[in-house]
Formats: sequence, C-alpha cells, structure tokens
Amino acid sequence: MRPYLSQPPHQPDHPTRMRPLLKIAAIALLTLGIPLTATAQSTMLETFENTPETRWRFIADTVMGGLSRGQVSFLAEGSNAFARLTGTVSTANNGGFIQMRMDLPAPPPADATGLRLIVRGNDQRYFIHLRTAGTVLPWQYYQAGFDAPGEWTDIRLPFSAFKPSGRLLRNTPRTTGIKSVGIVAFGRDHQAQVDVREIGFY
Repeated sequence: MRPYLSQPPHQPDHPTRMRPLLKIAAIALLTLGIPLTATAQSTMLETFENTPETRWRFIADTVMGGLSRGQVSFLAEGSNAFARLTGTVSTANNGGFIQMRMDLPAPPPADATGLRLIVRGNDQRYFIHLRTAGTVLPWQYYQAGFDAPGEWTDIRLPFSAFKPSGRLLRNTPRTTGIKSVGIVAFGRDHQAQVDVREIGFY
C-alpha cells in the first residue's frame, strides 16, 4: 500500500515539491526493513497438492554405486499438504546423498532474488540443489544449506548464497537459467527426515 501524501488545497503535485516527501517515505520503509520492491510478490512454485508425485522424483547415490536408501512420500495434515523425504544417507562406496527433485515448468521470474520454502524436520542440516542450463554433468549443481527444526519454519535463501559444485560453473546461478530444484540430504552418514510444505521464489 502506497503512503498517502496530502497536499494543501488547490496546489498541484509539483515534482520538485514531491521529491522530499518521497525520499522520506523511502527512508521510512527501509527503516522498517521493508524493501522498496515490497510490492513484488513471491512466486509460488509448489504446494504439494494435485498429484505432486507426477512432478517430483526420488534420486539416490545408488545411480553411481552408492549405498544410501530412502523415499519421498506425499502426505497431509488437515489442510496442509507436504512432501517428506526420509532415508539413510551413507558415504560408503563414494556415496552420500538422497534427494527429491522437480523440473521447473518455467524459469523463475527474471527479478527473483532467491528461493523460499516452508520446512520442518529432525533438527538436521539439509540442502537445496539448483540445476541450470550450465550444469550439464550429473555432478554439477549449485548448493545452499538450511536447518530443518521440529516446527514449520519459513526459510529464504538468496541466490547469492548458492555455491557451485565446481570451478567450471559461474559463481552464482543465472536466475532465468534455473531448470530444477532438489531437496537434498547430503554429505555425511545420518538419518534424514525433512518435510517441505511450500516452495517458491521471491
């Protein structure tokens, strides 16, 4: 909602007169922690309703000879639908991951600055893997980590937080080139359980 700026009677909104007021309004928004682009809405990618099993697939390190095991389930609590990734992550035999992955139906908006998700879990650290037009090899991706506490939590990960898996990739993913999103239990021996209720871009 734009701030209402009153004017004395019979005086037009002259640009020179309006400029200081607009500057004050901008400073007020920044002081409150509201970005000047606050009118931009989050773009919802997934709420796990309406046959999410047709959009998401489970992948484990077994495709490369690893020994990790797991599954993705689609559940509901009341009106909240969500996905649950569970399993045993093993680093044996050069393994070390399980994941649920979705191919994007379209690239994120060009002005998106990050990924937003609502998650809960078993107080472990998990990861988002983004694949782009430039990640042509199976072991290439961009990764950012997040913690999954026992209660539903809103997580925001700026694209600048995503690190490439190798030196042949750009330092950060190109927004309009993102092709898939993966929720990943990765890199160490542990029992995984992470629930995801919403995913979107902001």
